[in-house]
Amino acid sequence: MVNKRNKQEYELFSKLSDEWWDENGKFRVLHQIRPIRIQYILDQFNNQNIKNLDILDLGCGGGLVSESLSRLGANVTGLDFVEKNIEIAKIHSSKKNLKINYICDNIEQLKLNKKFDLIIMFEVLEHLNNWESLIGKIKKNLKSNGLLIISTINRNIISKYMAIYFAEYILKWIPKGTHNYENFIKPEEIDLCMKKNNFIFKNLQGLVFDPVSFNWKLSNNTKINYFCTYSLSN
Repeated sequence: MVNKRNKQEYELFSKLSDEWWDENGKFRVLHQIRPIRIQYILDQFNNQNIKNLDILDLGCGGGLVSESLSRLGANVTGLDFVEKNIEIAKIHSSKKNLKINYICDNIEQLKLNKKFDLIIMFEVLEHLNNWESLIGKIKKNLKSNGLLIISTINRNIISKYMAIYFAEYILKWIPKGTHNYENFIKPEEIDLCMKKNNFIFKNLQGLVFDPVSFNWKLSNNTKINYFCTYSLSN
């Protein structure tokens, strides 16, 4: 299930799996930005109730976002390629009495037959061997007018130093070795791929850290981290 290129990341996240629900651990930044991620999702639905929507969380990790969406009443399926991540996610959701369908599988070789109202991929594409191929495959899992929401990292000199050098080595926000600059993706590259696959652009927003308030917030600045939303054309 894990090819040579993915092996290093697989081993890294396997070692870190026990820390998913430690708000002061290796994934503390993901805990900090979780409310922003959820708000961004709700914004794409014009803050309407997402209760009973079928949602697929690709690269769900330990289930941080999956659980938040489940609490809002959505029918959530979380998928990750690391067995330990799924084990942790299942245990935690069970303790919280949340019914989430967790699946351990290779994201790049999806074989799901179900269609979803929303598919989210947060910090996933930059870890894949061929993210363009996944975009082409994922279409069959979206309902008519369904949404695809992505968050990833831009590729430029600023993101190279901020997302890797500062975030991993200086500030230690995320584990060393999490990112590879060559795998970062420019918004226009995603947009081109989406258009080729008959997706319609809906939204693009950046995610930035405000050193004054010491908080993360949505922004028009997409130089480093950004969200984008697309719908599938009929």
